[in-house]
Amino acid sequence: MEGESRKRMKHGIDENGQEVIDGAALVIVEKEETETNIVGSEEMELNIAHIFEKIEHFTQMVSELLESGKAMFKELSNEFEERLISIHKEQMEKWQEEIKELRLLDASNEEASGILHNARYVLQNPHIDS
Repeated sequence: MEGESRKRMKHGIDENGQEVIDGAALVIVEKEETETNIVGSEEMELNIAHIFEKIEHFTQMVSELLESGKAMFKELSNEFEERLISIHKEQMEKWQEEIKELRLLDASNEEASGILHNARYVLQNPHIDS
């Protein structure tokens, strides 16, 4: 509103280079500015106060939700971390067991291979007495 009223003002420059505003236009601007500063009725002030209470209540509720959300995510994060570590530990144990079984199988195969190699040698060389 103020911007509109300033457009209606008549401006001019005096001989000293100073800006001059027409007196009638100045009165209109002052009247419009005064109208915007008028205090509302008691009912209006109560309505505004009620809106401010709603704003305060909503802000408090959002703050509480943020705090409870942070706590919930922290708890979930801790549970997730613990579970992930547990899964990792279980998998490492399984793979270590597989490695142990493979080493035992390899040792058994090496032993069997040695026995077969000796048997083959004995069969290929019948002149050797045991």
